[in-house]
Amino acid sequence: MKENDRSTLPKIRDYSRFDQFLNSITPDVYPEPPREPHITITRTVIGKMRRENMIGPGDHILDVGCGQGVALEVFRELGMKATGITLGSDLDVCRTKGFDVHEMDQNFMSFPDGAFDVLWCRHVLEHSVAPFYTVAQYCRVSKPGGLIYVEVPAADTSAHHERGPNHYSILPWTSWVNLFTRAGCTIERTDKIGFTALCGPDMYWSFFLRTPKLIGA
Repeated sequence: MKENDRSTLPKIRDYSRFDQFLNSITPDVYPEPPREPHITITRTVIGKMRRENMIGPGDHILDVGCGQGVALEVFRELGMKATGITLGSDLDVCRTKGFDVHEMDQNFMSFPDGAFDVLWCRHVLEHSVAPFYTVAQYCRVSKPGGLIYVEVPAADTSAHHERGPNHYSILPWTSWVNLFTRAGCTIERTDKIGFTALCGPDMYWSFFLRTPKLIGA
């Protein structure tokens, strides 16, 4: 057996403990009612993406971790087809607003490969216990060459986002960059969104990613 021949490896992975662990952290999920600065940042970023033709009316957009529909509302106003996924009580809130939202974990999305033109992943990747795997799933459901917008809270600010109840992955900037590159994404643009919170200076990091294109495309 060749060392890297994975097809002949024995089935040695037992996922039962991992499944138990994921079940144990379910209570960490909490509702995300609309609030600032998230409303303003969401509208500003989506507006900029539309003006720069990064997104358009023909695109099918997936809002990963859609909360109570802040971004979905903007996409609807722009006449775009958008689908959301979330967990917990936010699901019912979104459905009462008429949004197309599914109860789904970002690591176990049941959508087919290449289902979406654009992924909007704002303040959701930091909630993953395995962000490298999560990004791989983002790429899977994205069309080849599709756009993925990722925004995460910065590490070591006055807000101490690493202390959040389900902020499992508050990584340094260079770690995010290397993770996206390792997943095969091209980083087209990065931004640092700075503002002053009640606790003091705070920062969010945003990344505009492109998924790998098909060979020969």
